[in-house]
Amino acid sequence: MTLYLDTSSLVKLYVDEPGADAVRDLVDRARIVATSVIAYAEARSALAKLRREGALPPAAFTSIKRVLDKDWLSYLTLDVTGAISQAAGDLAEQYRLRGYDSVHLASFLEVARRAGAGETHFSSFDDRLNRAAKAAARSLARRR
Repeated sequence: MTLYLDTSSLVKLYVDEPGADAVRDLVDRARIVATSVIAYAEARSALAKLRREGALPPAAFTSIKRVLDKDWLSYLTLDVTGAISQAAGDLAEQYRLRGYDSVHLASFLEVARRAGAGETHFSSFDDRLNRAAKAAARSLARRR
């Protein structure tokens, strides 16, 4: 299986919060873990917010950043190309998504085109984005 992680799922690999075990299980079963390059900045932002709010002590914050940087090298990361950006714009309109959510969806669909829609799993903790990913994946599978 190829697994696409949006940022809400990616962060759960590094922070023990509800859903973390499920994401870790998916990653353990995946042959390839993919995400958009934007997930790095979003994850660092989420981790910094947890640090500011006191949920991550300084030593844990530093350690998690180090592990994220090491792990990042093993992920298949998709650049935000012109084609991805244009597809994201269309998907934002079609599914009423926020900008970066639509970039994640467009990136997932690119991975699914390459790896096969039936072989690619999408992981997010955003209900609207999950519904859009399911609908878009079904549409992609029908076109094949």
